[in-house]
Amino acid sequence: MDLALAPEDAAFRDEVRAFLDETLTESMREAGRLTTSVFTDYHDNMPWHKALHAKGWVAPSWPKEYGGTGWTDMQKYIFASECARAETPHIAPMGLRMCGPVLMKYGTQQQKDFYLPRMLSGEDYWCQGYSEPGSGSDLASLQCKAVRDGDDYVINGTKIWTTHAQFANRMFCLVRTDGSGKPQQGITFILIDMDTPGIKVEPIITMAGDHEVNQVFFDDVRVPVANRVGEENDGWTVAKYLLEFERGGSSAPGLEIGAQKVRALASKEATGNGATLMDDPAFAAKLADTEIAIKALEITEHRILSAMSSGQNPGPASSMLKTCGTEMRQRIDELAVEAIQHYATPDQKDARMTGSNVEPIGPADAMTAVPAYLNNRAGSIYGGSNEVQRNIMAKLVLGL
Repeated sequence: MDLALAPEDAAFRDEVRAFLDETLTESMREAGRLTTSVFTDYHDNMPWHKALHAKGWVAPSWPKEYGGTGWTDMQKYIFASECARAETPHIAPMGLRMCGPVLMKYGTQQQKDFYLPRMLSGEDYWCQGYSEPGSGSDLASLQCKAVRDGDDYVINGTKIWTTHAQFANRMFCLVRTDGSGKPQQGITFILIDMDTPGIKVEPIITMAGDHEVNQVFFDDVRVPVANRVGEENDGWTVAKYLLEFERGGSSAPGLEIGAQKVRALASKEATGNGATLMDDPAFAAKLADTEIAIKALEITEHRILSAMSSGQNPGPASSMLKTCGTEMRQRIDELAVEAIQHYATPDQKDARMTGSNVEPIGPADAMTAVPAYLNNRAGSIYGGSNEVQRNIMAKLVLGL
């Protein structure tokens, strides 16, 4: 595996950097800097989404025939890396990264023709109806029920931790259509219009004080059978395919930026004796260990990228990337909170709103450290908990 960029890839990197310099407005840059989770708020991510769509770059992972870029795997990695380094807003992943690839593989032609262009343009904004109270990592135990009634399914039940359901006009959802056999055999994947009568969205406010997730209730919600993706009771197969795209990714560049911010924060504030936290050998060693681990993750991403370029599916390797990436993110968050010291105390929710004229208390980068720490505690749970990911790796990689 050659880690040096080929001349054509270096030229592409320069093209991406030029585009970012030219296109990112100050409000977009501010939104990216203030993002404290994998989701940028809807009103802040959509201007960036539309700018990418106008360029034809909004769906790098999609095949060209569906409106994708036709980029190589290395070009996709370069683009993701440069966006991370520029701290762009985060494009909502539910439609483009998750539901879109599923429709390409399992959707009908009518579903592809209708939904895929609307994902690209941003006309449809998606949320994910997977987890339920009592059915998180054990997703196969879900109980949200769909009963066939003529040309419709009638859905009753609830979903929880539904990110951006308050903005979404579409949901891809797993429902129970048969409870007589093994749990995985009675699940169906279905697309739901969020404006359908009987749907109620209740906010859940996070520890960071943000409204990012929700609980969604279904009361006799009628959804056309035509909205089913794949066969009835075969939704588990569809869901497993989707999770390969949810769990993979190029996280090392963003982690590298996070470590650089920690180093800068720890070098700013001096204690009573004039020394900074970076002068503390114990803290400096922890940060150095983290930076080494990030570099190891980057090499691993390149190795998997090399395998994918030869046509291989990420498969269980996506579990490894998900586990390492989320746990590394949490390590950086912990170091950031340690680095800002007493600036961790103030709750600065108003100051970290895009366009706010409230002056931050302390360094600007300090006010996002605690909200990011709190939000990213969920990183090792969502998308399948890291304990589950280790079971997958033990079975499919190590053969245990």
